[in-house]
Amino acid sequence: MAIHITELERTIAKQHEKSPFSGVIWVKEQSEIVFAKSYGLANRSEAIPNTLNTRFATASGTKTFTSAAICQLVEKNLLTFDTLLKDCLNIPFPNFDPAITVHHLLTHSSGIPDYFDEAVMDDYEALWKDRPMYTVCTLEDFLPMFQDRAMEFAPGERFSYNNAGYIVLGLIVEQVSKLSFREYVEANIFAICNMTDSGFFAMDCLPPYTAYGYIQKSDREWRTNFYAVPVIGGSDGGAFITVGDMEKFWQALMTRRLLSEVILKQMLTLHISTGEQRRNGANIDYGYGIWIEKKREVLSYHMHGEDPGVSFYSGMYADRDIQITLMGNIVDPFDDMRNCVTDFIS
Repeated sequence: MAIHITELERTIAKQHEKSPFSGVIWVKEQSEIVFAKSYGLANRSEAIPNTLNTRFATASGTKTFTSAAICQLVEKNLLTFDTLLKDCLNIPFPNFDPAITVHHLLTHSSGIPDYFDEAVMDDYEALWKDRPMYTVCTLEDFLPMFQDRAMEFAPGERFSYNNAGYIVLGLIVEQVSKLSFREYVEANIFAICNMTDSGFFAMDCLPPYTAYGYIQKSDREWRTNFYAVPVIGGSDGGAFITVGDMEKFWQALMTRRLLSEVILKQMLTLHISTGEQRRNGANIDYGYGIWIEKKREVLSYHMHGEDPGVSFYSGMYADRDIQITLMGNIVDPFDDMRNCVTDFIS
């Protein structure tokens, strides 16, 4: 069933009037862009508006790029999904279970301690009070936050969303490829997809046409998120992309320009249940670095992320050839707008 464009426009306008959105909303059905609009300001002090060409941070959406990088190394026979962590990374983890595999790390089932456990804390900014964010520039800089801590549970026992696991995967990419993680992704994912506006940009040196992330202090006062996130993104989050580049990524992924059919199928296979459900009753489960929404059949694959001042969602409804991307540079109204759009589509 084709998207009713006028009704979609009315639905989004009504939600925006109720809770003003800041960012971009983009919907494509088959070869037609049926909705594309920007809202709010990329730079509040200079009153610079967001546009469809604005770069936005993706927070944990970056984990999908990390997974794609690992899958490429598997395809090149430099790793397998069953390779043990201890056999592919020469960094000591004295209290980690030796049975941890790449598969466990990709599916958030490794049981390793997280440097930011979202199950017990929700203030990401609080992490940087004792460890200033400007000192966290490389993946190795995260290690003191979890490297020597005890396991949370046995590998494979259950799903538990884990940022540290994706830091470890990024370190594996670096050791196996002999490139920095950022260099690898920019050369082997962004360049292949022709994502020319995307990259890992330092917060104190953002390029033109990049949205600042904003945190609300009061009804009329906002501050940037410069002191609330690491100075530059890495394998667990923080790449900047445009909505157009997000379209290019989905196109390259689904037409097997990034991965072969065999490896792509493994990436998009439902590997573990998260125990979560959407309001429509669909289960939200997990593949390799990608969320899978499923009732009787797969409804969508999606990536999403949230940091202080950053909100991101991009989904592919493969059977209907629909893509949805929302990127925001404020947090609070984002979930309502995302639900408004995805509920309309599904």
